[in-house]
Amino acid sequence: MRGSLLGRRTATRLRQVAISAVGSAKIKLLLCCCVLFAFFATRTAPFMGWTDHAASLNSFSGSRRGYALLINTWKRNDLLKQSISHYTSCRGLDSIRIVWSEPNPPSDNLVKFLTQVVQSNSRDGRQIELKFDIHEEDSLNNRFKELKDLKTDAVLSIDDDIIFPCSTVEFAFSVWRTAPNAMVGWVPRMHWIEKLNGNAGRYIYGGWWSVWWTGTFSMVLSKAAFFHKKYLSLYTNEMPASIREYVAKNRNCEDIAMSFLVANATGAPPIWVKGKIFEIGSTGISSLGGHIERRSECVNMFVAEYGRMPLVSTSLKAVDSRNIWFW
Repeated sequence: MRGSLLGRRTATRLRQVAISAVGSAKIKLLLCCCVLFAFFATRTAPFMGWTDHAASLNSFSGSRRGYALLINTWKRNDLLKQSISHYTSCRGLDSIRIVWSEPNPPSDNLVKFLTQVVQSNSRDGRQIELKFDIHEEDSLNNRFKELKDLKTDAVLSIDDDIIFPCSTVEFAFSVWRTAPNAMVGWVPRMHWIEKLNGNAGRYIYGGWWSVWWTGTFSMVLSKAAFFHKKYLSLYTNEMPASIREYVAKNRNCEDIAMSFLVANATGAPPIWVKGKIFEIGSTGISSLGGHIERRSECVNMFVAEYGRMPLVSTSLKAVDSRNIWFW
């Protein structure tokens, strides 16, 4: 009886030791996985265009920490007023640059109204700068003309008919600060290699539904995106002139041209940020017939000019976890 009891106690103790050993092994395996993940994350981050947050903050020491709103408009003063009235309430806004390509200069009433809006929202020691950049030529290239007097590194390129909540804008700005060489935006697009009809090597432009179906993208459109001000200089002075000429002639694809430019400079994909988008204007050119075909022509023309396809595909998406219950 005593021997039987001793045997049971010994077996129980052995099971406890075994369970403890398995638990310890699991913990050690988990710790090893965490260490390996951290190691590979730090090694692959530069490839993806991401940088150390503290290091990126140091790079802004020579400029202001906010961003410049670069807004493109065309004969829609009501939308321009609505957009600027909204964005001046966003705390990170440092300045507003209005791309004006209309044949007539902005009216005194428009300038007065926008000036009053800016002044009313320039509080707590913050002074928002407002400036019209007037262009004699009506060209889509105007939205990326070099601006040598910008005081911030960050540029938020936006169309006058799109509004994002300030919380969405500030989150995207925080994402951009961790990857200041990347384009960070809300409107993703994709390119595909055409494999039908013997057109191997030809590319097709993929719209939103392509991104939604596959979860893959290689561009974020400049109608709503952050990028570094240096790309304005590159677009104006170093991008192939033939691409600017093509954009001016066809009145299309300046946004694709900027995506090509950034991808060619970084060798990395853009960053797609989740956010609410409110379109306050009428339907744009994307709703017209033949839109995908014309955009595909742009992609293939740009590939020919660069001598290769610089766009990099990815499926990564930045999401503000503070606004979701489970992730």
